[in-house]
Amino acid sequence: MQPETMRQGIARAEPCKRPSPIDFEMAYQARVAIDRIKFAIRHIEQCVPSSPQVREAGLQLLDALDRLQAVEQRFQDRSRVRAHVSDAKQSREGGNGLPGRNVSR
Repeated sequence: MQPETMRQGIARAEPCKRPSPIDFEMAYQARVAIDRIKFAIRHIEQCVPSSPQVREAGLQLLDALDRLQAVEQRFQDRSRVRAHVSDAKQSREGGNGLPGRNVSR
């Protein structure tokens, strides 16, 4: 397949209506990791005397926390966009998946 044809095929691809199960699993695992890192940071600050090594470990934990929170935020944003696109598509299709035909009883 030619690169231009591939790009056209990708451009026409419709986004998924819902995040996949693996997306939800990754978001859940990210949330668990975020909570555990926050717990570790709190306990390091309260229990361990300050030293350059402890400060460096705290900075590494904060960096990991920031990265996980950014990934989680992107997941939340994608989920909202997909839900919005799906809702708009259903409205255009009449709510039953068929263009222009709304079957109500």
